[in-house]
Amino acid sequence: MTSVLKKTFTFAYDICMILSVQRIACGTGTGSSGTHFSQKMSHFEHKIMLEWVPECLSPAFLKSAEQICMIKSRHPQAMKGNCIMISQDIYEEYTRALLQGNRSYCASVVRNLLDSNIPIYDLYIQLFQRSLYQVGELWETNKISVAVEHMATAITENLLSLAYPRIFSAEHKGKKAVVSCIVNEYHQIGGKMVADIFELNGWDGYFLGANTPIGELLSLLKEKKPQVLALSVSIYFNMDSLYDTLDKIRKLHPDLAVIVGGQAFRWGGADIGQKFPGVRYIPSIIDLETFIRNNE
Repeated sequence: MTSVLKKTFTFAYDICMILSVQRIACGTGTGSSGTHFSQKMSHFEHKIMLEWVPECLSPAFLKSAEQICMIKSRHPQAMKGNCIMISQDIYEEYTRALLQGNRSYCASVVRNLLDSNIPIYDLYIQLFQRSLYQVGELWETNKISVAVEHMATAITENLLSLAYPRIFSAEHKGKKAVVSCIVNEYHQIGGKMVADIFELNGWDGYFLGANTPIGELLSLLKEKKPQVLALSVSIYFNMDSLYDTLDKIRKLHPDLAVIVGGQAFRWGGADIGQKFPGVRYIPSIIDLETFIRNNE
């Protein structure tokens, strides 16, 4: 990335940070003028982040930026903390350390952001999710090894715990969600983040981890009686296992709300609700946030 492009990127990024602060402040007030200003800022922010930023920027950034903009637009009350956008320099230094396996540096970055009262959604989307998407892109293009990809994922999974004091401080509402990876699915960090988002919204999120046997999952559903079951699938070849799991769940829990998600759905299966009525595909954190708020 050239120095000119980096400056353009940083300028657009900082503008979006300022607009987010202004829009949230004005949008939470009363009167039509505040609402009108909020809508204009939302449109302007979207134009900068998704249309005016050069196309050669990472798709991972554009995707995570869009989620942050939309979460702030739809649910400003959920963005607890200062309206801090993670700068490009911080992100690049963090990702470089992540790929090098420098856990202590990555942890210091996260602690500093949390000490600055960064919103949890910013941390999860703009740092954790965005960097993991970039790691995945590097692995898919054979620029890093499987070992490095696993190392970066393991470090990120450990770093999630640094945010738990704030996540688990949310007032709980008496609702439960069971989150699990299906049989033969060993990529669990996405599922863990889903459980965290439920907790952040005041639900009890029971995360079962990777490669959960269907019998054990059914036993826990009987014990906990959750309002929602979330299933994570990262590998497309595990879709048959997902279908088998859903068949068994539907026989015993025909009215249970079930959501599914994960990187496997990039290759197909997003129309899963047609095969399994009542099962909904959730493509992103913002869609998960919307789903949770619609089911409170």
